[in-house]
Amino acid sequence: MPQQGLREVEHEITVSAPAADVHRLIADVANWPRIFPPTVHAEQLERHGADERIRIWATANGEPKNWTSRRTLHPDTLRIDFRQEVSAPPVAAMGGSWIIEELSADTSRVRLLHDYRAVGDDPEALAWIDQAVDRNSRTELAALKTNVELVAGDSGVLLSFEDSVPIDGSAKDVYDFLNEANLWQERLPHVASVRLGEPAPGLQTLEMDTRTKDGSTHTTASVRVCFPHQRIVYKQTTLPALMTLHTGYWLLEEDGNGVRATSQHTVAVNTANIASILGPDAGIAEAHEFIRAALSGNSRATLGHAKAYAESRR
Repeated sequence: MPQQGLREVEHEITVSAPAADVHRLIADVANWPRIFPPTVHAEQLERHGADERIRIWATANGEPKNWTSRRTLHPDTLRIDFRQEVSAPPVAAMGGSWIIEELSADTSRVRLLHDYRAVGDDPEALAWIDQAVDRNSRTELAALKTNVELVAGDSGVLLSFEDSVPIDGSAKDVYDFLNEANLWQERLPHVASVRLGEPAPGLQTLEMDTRTKDGSTHTTASVRVCFPHQRIVYKQTTLPALMTLHTGYWLLEEDGNGVRATSQHTVAVNTANIASILGPDAGIAEAHEFIRAALSGNSRATLGHAKAYAESRR
């Protein structure tokens, strides 16, 4: 008999990919920021046999949240059970399952089950959770279908690359420069304006107007997860027209007496906009070249200014 105040819901989608491949993609949480729009960052904290503990940073109804969950993986039955260990208010408790069913050799059904309660069984809070779970479940399943089928079709839209510089300074000073994005308008010539929020310690929202080579500006928005003084992981939530995905991180590694600073990007090309932006003869290769030049240019500029800042304080 269902508990009073407990909500149970289910969402599903059909995917043109083998069931085992879909299960493997969901089982590795490192994939989540690339396949699920609400997920900013996810990492495994510990693993014991089929049981693991993970931490997730994601948006819910547009608000950044983070929580810790425990999962049990069942690769033989293509099922993953999960239960939030520490929920973020207004959620009091939440759990559920991913169930992947084979329909044919190259088609599968993905079912996403949730059960949850609101803090104090508050009706307004429960309605908020209903909306967040429904929105996130639908977007996660639609994105899972799109991304699994892109991988299966080997479309080539994904691009990953990085830029690194050695810095004769401390990781703390480099981290402070990257973390204090509210000062980037003063410190970085390519940043026209910036708006930084921190709804929780180490969790930031960053909206920025960036200048391009022709003098125009474009606006991007990101959610950032900060790990002092080692790395800052981010995901863009408002994207340029040529991308459907942009995740990345700033990584600081001690290197002798200094630090090696790296900027990493993973993007997916919005193929529908290639012709209108780059011309009718352009394809994915030209889009990759354009995106890499733009992002690397900004990253190298930022790293160069971070280097100057840290080395001046040594």
